[in-house]
Amino acid sequence: MIPFPNISPEIFSFSIGGFELALRWYAISYILGFILAVIIMRFFLKRDHLWKFRTAPFDLDQVDSLITYLILGVIVGGRVGYVLFYNFQFYLENPVEILRVWDGGMSFHGIFLGVVIAGYFFC
Repeated sequence: MIPFPNISPEIFSFSIGGFELALRWYAISYILGFILAVIIMRFFLKRDHLWKFRTAPFDLDQVDSLITYLILGVIVGGRVGYVLFYNFQFYLENPVEILRVWDGGMSFHGIFLGVVIAGYFFC
């Protein structure tokens, strides 16, 4: 049997004024995903020959707006999804804990719904 590796989810952490700040691996994947999305969108929007009538569906400035909406959709949707789908009773009894995003808790289901809603509002 192959043993499961003991990999810490944190890349590094430090304490400032009693607050423990940590950078986790999944945060890096989100950040890199958003950066790559912006690079890919800008790459294809600059290629006029790809678009009907040589006009892209939106301009390069709108890429920043779209990515802002998507980032908010991921963060808010992921947290709300986690609260609703995984530990609703706990958060119902302790509503202040919902804001403690640094303790973890994101849901793919919530992220998906958040991104769909953010895309709707962007459009």
